[in-house]
Amino acid sequence: MAEYLLFATERYALPILQPLARALHESGQSVSAWLEGAASGGRWETPVRAVGLREALALRPRAVFSAANWVPSFVSGAKVQVFHGFNVEKRGDSRGHFRVRGMFDLYCTQGPATTAPFRALAEREGHFAVAETGWPKLDPLFRHGAHEDDALKLPAAGRRIVLFGSTFTERLSAAPLLFDAIAAEVARGDRYWLLTLHPKCPQEWFDRYRSLSGPNASFVETEQLMAAQRVADVLVSDTSSIVSEFVVQHKPVVTFRNRAPKPHMLDFSDSALLPAMLERAFAPTPELRAEILRYADAIHPYRDGRSSERVIAATEDFIDGEMGSLRAKPLAARLRNLQIRHRLGYWGPAR
Repeated sequence: MAEYLLFATERYALPILQPLARALHESGQSVSAWLEGAASGGRWETPVRAVGLREALALRPRAVFSAANWVPSFVSGAKVQVFHGFNVEKRGDSRGHFRVRGMFDLYCTQGPATTAPFRALAEREGHFAVAETGWPKLDPLFRHGAHEDDALKLPAAGRRIVLFGSTFTERLSAAPLLFDAIAAEVARGDRYWLLTLHPKCPQEWFDRYRSLSGPNASFVETEQLMAAQRVADVLVSDTSSIVSEFVVQHKPVVTFRNRAPKPHMLDFSDSALLPAMLERAFAPTPELRAEILRYADAIHPYRDGRSSERVIAATEDFIDGEMGSLRAKPLAARLRNLQIRHRLGYWGPAR
């Protein structure tokens, strides 16, 4: 039995790592989790041992799976990046999804759209490997949980379901700008709404959207988000990673002032147009359906719910040397590692 470590710094990372924990546990491996910052105190569905810094060092894990932008280099094992979201182009490549910080040995990419750029970077930099595996977070999206789904669908009483989800980035968020339009749709009651917000959104936004809960809407917590995406017919969002998560199911998305609108989206900029955009989403044209399929296949073609198993297999291939040798990490990575040591208050030896 091998030892594996999960690492996270934000609450939203737990649904990404949970399917990995399940897959490791089912294969008979030992799984521990080191949760820092906002992720601290997170709960797991699968038996996972909670550890801190000293215990993580003592574990000497075979691999560390990180759903954060960083990972402590002084803990032993292969450092594997599994990503905390899709590339939604909130920032330029040099500061966004394709920023390489020199901390990871293996990048497990979600689909062709991100695999090709990372492989080009790997060829240029030489200090990390790349494997296309799909994203563990989406495994439950294709492994239907009937009990969870039924609990969310029952209040809809047969009505079509709209899911609203928003990013926390204030300049990109639809949450404050669409509230009145969504409230009017909820009051009308011809459709049922599931409402959710990114965990890092301001508390006042949570309070406002929770106030809409009633016979025509309910608020969905982060832990329920996969089930909410399974049961919803249409998504309303902005420049959030949830747009890409939803599209891989081949369902329509309505986006408000998306930073980089694409043909598979129904994008709009005037909140008064929300009812009309919903009508279009519930009756998608053949052209829109084709764009949705094309984009979904580019970002995440895997719909078998087994991306976690592919991540584990790729990690074992890397450890066994089947992906070749790596160059030394760049100087900038060493400086970042010193910053991490300072942040965590650890200046002892690597283990």
